[in-house]
Amino acid sequence: MVNGPGLFSDIGKRAKDLLSKDYVLDQKFTISSCSETGVAFTSTAVKNGGLSAGDVGALYKYKNVMADVKLHTESSISTTFTIADILPSTKAIASFKIPDYSSGKLEVQYFHNHATFTTAFALKQSPIVDVTATLGTPTIAFGVEAGYDANSGNFTKYTAGVNVSKPESCASILLGDKGDTIKASYLHHLDQLNKSAAVAEFSRRFSTNENTFTVGGLYAVDKLTVVKAKLNNHGKLGAVLQHEVIPKSVLTIASEFDTLALDKTPRFGLGLALKP
Repeated sequence: MVNGPGLFSDIGKRAKDLLSKDYVLDQKFTISSCSETGVAFTSTAVKNGGLSAGDVGALYKYKNVMADVKLHTESSISTTFTIADILPSTKAIASFKIPDYSSGKLEVQYFHNHATFTTAFALKQSPIVDVTATLGTPTIAFGVEAGYDANSGNFTKYTAGVNVSKPESCASILLGDKGDTIKASYLHHLDQLNKSAAVAEFSRRFSTNENTFTVGGLYAVDKLTVVKAKLNNHGKLGAVLQHEVIPKSVLTIASEFDTLALDKTPRFGLGLALKP
């Protein structure tokens, strides 16, 4: 694909990932392997409280086609087909779930040096259409997103955002929920090797006058160990420790505390991902 402003979903993604990715509060075990034919197999088991779930998946790539199939414990199968460059600078993604055939979705992405466009259709009798457009460069991008329900004739969502990204920092502003919320975030790497980073995010919901301010950080202790933490103005403190036990296999320990209610039991999560 060409080097352009990225997708609308990339706006604010770097800050969002640092504040949310790997903060798992359940027990998750994942095993991945790859066959000689290029098929990647993944088995995942998750336990959250007294509930257990899991899935088995297979990912196959051939030239510009990728097929991802997952078998879930609730006796359902989800499938995603991705075809890159089906037309110049385009990508088509088709997904559906069996036996829930109404969950089907078709998305087409178009990439240009100064713009990206996506159109997604929910494959239902009365389809919902989502459209995004992003203009700019890899450094600065302006984007909009809209969803339309053909059955009711109403817009289900409309969002606008701007993103400024540099190798050492990233700032973004998103106006969403039909103009009811605004979210601003800023991420900055504190060293040239990107071993440490700080992030801040502010969101406000106008209808309820609710404000949420979150700060977080990341520090790479060494090549094998990373620690992350975050704290918001509602007293929620989260922490993550990740350690590469063996090459490509990562142990994740996460926790969450309510600093305004220390009598409550802290929550903990554990994840282990094994790769060949």
